[in-house]
Amino acid sequence: MTLPISFAIVGLLVIVAISYRQTIPAYPNGGGSYIVAKDNLGMLPGLVAAASLMIDYVLTVAVSVSAGVLALATLFPGLASTTDVVTIDVALVLLITIVNLRGVRESGSIFAIPTYIFILSALLLIIVGCFKSFFVQHNPVIGNFQFAKVTEPLSLFLILKSFAAGCSAMTGVEAISNGVPAFKKPETRNARTTLTWMAVILGTLFIGITVLATSYHIEANSASNPTVIGQIALQVFSGPLYFMFPVFQIATLLILTLAANTSYSDFPRLSSLLARDKFLPHQFAFRGDRLAFSIGIIFLALLASLLLIVFQGNTTQLINLYAVGVFMSFTLSQSGMVRHWWRLRHEHKGWLRSMVINGLGALTTLLVSLVIASTKFLEGAWIVVILIPLLVLMFLAIHRHYQTVERERIVNIPAHPKDIHHRLIVPIAGLDRAAIQSLAYARSISKHVIAVHVAVDTDEVNKLRDAWQQWQKQLHNDEETHLVIIESPYRS
Repeated sequence: MTLPISFAIVGLLVIVAISYRQTIPAYPNGGGSYIVAKDNLGMLPGLVAAASLMIDYVLTVAVSVSAGVLALATLFPGLASTTDVVTIDVALVLLITIVNLRGVRESGSIFAIPTYIFILSALLLIIVGCFKSFFVQHNPVIGNFQFAKVTEPLSLFLILKSFAAGCSAMTGVEAISNGVPAFKKPETRNARTTLTWMAVILGTLFIGITVLATSYHIEANSASNPTVIGQIALQVFSGPLYFMFPVFQIATLLILTLAANTSYSDFPRLSSLLARDKFLPHQFAFRGDRLAFSIGIIFLALLASLLLIVFQGNTTQLINLYAVGVFMSFTLSQSGMVRHWWRLRHEHKGWLRSMVINGLGALTTLLVSLVIASTKFLEGAWIVVILIPLLVLMFLAIHRHYQTVERERIVNIPAHPKDIHHRLIVPIAGLDRAAIQSLAYARSISKHVIAVHVAVDTDEVNKLRDAWQQWQKQLHNDEETHLVIIESPYRS
C-alpha cells in the first residue's frame, strides 16, 4: 500500500497548491491563515488558525533540526547517542537564532545555494538509484522485505494512519502565500510560479524517494539512525559516486536547517500581527536593533529547544504532533477563501471557479485534519488538540486585559473648558518653603487643592497639623485647600 498512499498524498499536495495559488492574488500583501480566516470567517476562526500556525512553526523548527542532525549522525555514526543528538539540536537552534537576531543581508542568494545543491543531489539520487535498481540489479518495484510478525491486521485505520504520517511532508506549503511581498516584482506572478515549482519538486522527490525505498527494500529503525534516505543514499552513491554520499547528507542537513529558518520569519511576523490586534503582549510587535521582531525570535527558539530536550530529539515522536495544526490552518484558510469569493461574486468574473477550487481544498484538508487527529491522537496529537483551544483562550484573555486597560485609560473629558474642573493633589513632607510654593502654584490653577502627607513619625505629624492650622488662616474662605494625613502601614 506504500505507493498508492504516496500517490494519494501527492494528489492532496496538488489540491492544496492549486488552492493557495488562488490565495496569492487575493491577498498580495501576504495571505496567512490568520489574516484570511479573520477577515472572512471572524475573530474566533482567525485565532484558531493563529494558534495552529504558532504550534506548526515551533514544531517546524524542532522537526527540521532533529531530522537534519540525524542526517549528520548517519554520516558520522559516532554522534548517534541521545546526548550528542540533543546537544547538537539545541546548538543548531541557538546558531539559527543568533543569525536571525543579527540579520542576514542578501539572504536569498545565500540560502539558494544549499537549496540548489540538495535538489540536484536528490534528483541525481533518484535517477541513478532507479537506473541501478531496475536496469542493473533488476529489482522489482516492491522489494523483498524481511518477514515480520503481524501485530495488527491491514485495516482502514492502519491505512489512514500511514496516510497521516506521510502528510507531514506537505507542511510549509502556505509559507509562500505568507511572504508574497518579499518577492521581486511582479510579486503575485513570481509567488505563484514559485509555489507551482515547489509543488512539482516536492511531489517528484516524494514519489522518487518512495520508489527507491520500496525497490531497495529499505526498512526504518526506531532510532532513525541511519535514516531511511541515508540508507538509500548509501546504496545508490557507491563506486565512482561514493563522494556524493557525504555531499548529499550535508545538503540534507543544510536544507532542513533552512526549513527551520523559515519559521524564524513567519513566527515573529504572526506574533507581531497578534500583538498589533492585542491578542499577544505588545512587546511581540517591537523591532530590535536589526529591525527584527526579537521577542518572537527568542520565544520561538526557547519553545523549540524545550521540545527537542523533552522529546530527546526523536523526529518520529515530534512528527506525531506536527501535521494536526498545519491542516487545521489549511482548512480555515481555504474556508475563508470560499467566503471571500462568495462576497466578490458580483465583481469577480471567475468567482465560481475560484470558490470551487478553494472549497475542494477546504474539504480535503478538513478530512485530513480529522484523519490525523484521530489516528495519531494517542501518539501525541492529543497535545496539539488540547493546546489549540488553550492558546485561543489565552489570546482572548490578553485581549480582554488590553480592553480593560483601554477603558480605564480613556477618560471622558468635556469638550468645553468651562465644564472642566481641576482638583490638584500635592504630596508634602512638611510645611516648609518648598511645600508652600508648590501649594501656591496648585492654588493658582484651582481652588480645590489637597495636600497629602504620609505619616511616619507621630511628633512630625503633630507639628505639621499645628503649622497647617496657622497657615490655613491666611487663605480666603472660598478656597478648599485641605490636608490629608495617611498612616503608613510600613512605619517602623
